[in-house]
Amino acid sequence: MPSTPATRIETFANPAVDRDYTIHMQIPEFTCLCPMTGQPDFATLELDYVPDQRCVELKSLKLYIWSFRDRGAFHEAVTNEIARHLYDTLQARFLRLTARFNVRGGIGTTVVAEHRQPQWQPAPPITLP
Repeated sequence: MPSTPATRIETFANPAVDRDYTIHMQIPEFTCLCPMTGQPDFATLELDYVPDQRCVELKSLKLYIWSFRDRGAFHEAVTNEIARHLYDTLQARFLRLTARFNVRGGIGTTVVAEHRQPQWQPAPPITLP
């Protein structure tokens, strides 16, 4: 069992490539370091994506997220870096990463980064009675 962080994200074949469906993940223990003070920053990451050919393997995602623990990074930069790496790896039809950073100095920060395949359009919403 790995006991160190990793920067590689593993994937597996989408078992339902013929349809759109959404995968939602909550990652409540994200940490990185403030690049100005070296103090830890804590966040809950929410990952939503519509897979195309590949899905993310959870253990590798956990080890990947762990790799940020000792890195200095601004909230905006780290959110966009993770979203871009996930999108480049998965080539998801749609991907949204929401990073909700804990309050520090009286200010809470939420950063949302999205990517989508150019040709992909979501199905219209269905309203049920």
